Amino acid sequence: MKKLLLLSLLFCGLRAVAQDTTQVLRPVPMATDTASADKLLADLVDTAAAQPLLPDKMLLTQRIFWGPKGLLRATNIAPLTPEGREKELKIRRSMLVAHQVMGFVTLAGFVVQGILGAKLYNAQGDSYRRLREAHETAATLINVSYGATALLSLTAPPKMLSNRKGFSGLKLHKYLALVHLTGMVATNVLAGMINHDPSLKPYHRAVAYTTFGAFATSIIAIKF
Repeated sequence: MKKLLLLSLLFCGLRAVAQDTTQVLRPVPMATDTASADKLLADLVDTAAAQPLLPDKMLLTQRIFWGPKGLLRATNIAPLTPEGREKELKIRRSMLVAHQVMGFVTLAGFVVQGILGAKLYNAQGDSYRRLREAHETAATLINVSYGATALLSLTAPPKMLSNRKGFSGLKLHKYLALVHLTGMVATNVLAGMINHDPSLKPYHRAVAYTTFGAFATSIIAIKF
């Protein structure tokens, strides 16, 4: 009888210990992990919200129109918002495509102008007069197309980020733009001075060829 009582007490004790062990090993809710995940997600959202909408560096013409205090911002025509910037990038793409098309039109005009100019140097009489009128008309059309090409690039909305460091075809395109812009101004000035000083013709031709070479190279550079 005593043995039976002892066995009953021992069995009850082992059962209680087993129940306590089960309770200890029961998984605990991962409250800490959940809080960490929420904090990480909040940090990612804050980082995305802090992404600048405009690059640090912009052209002066872009800053005048599209800068934080530009004309289009001040007049509320183009508010500086993420949705607005998305639309501006589409406008930028369209303007740069038009810039490239007008660049090829201007390049073709340069070729025609060069052919007319070469013939004009040796022409005389009525032939000289006709070639000169055609040359001046072509010059006017080139000035218009060149100006339109430049404005499409200079006034396009800025990209989202600043340019990457290092040399690239785009940077070469910009450097050459300074060369052919200076050449365009010099060519027009010399063209107006030739009537009073014909000895300037060789300088006019040299500057015109240099301008054409820089312009053509800038178009090629943008493709690489």
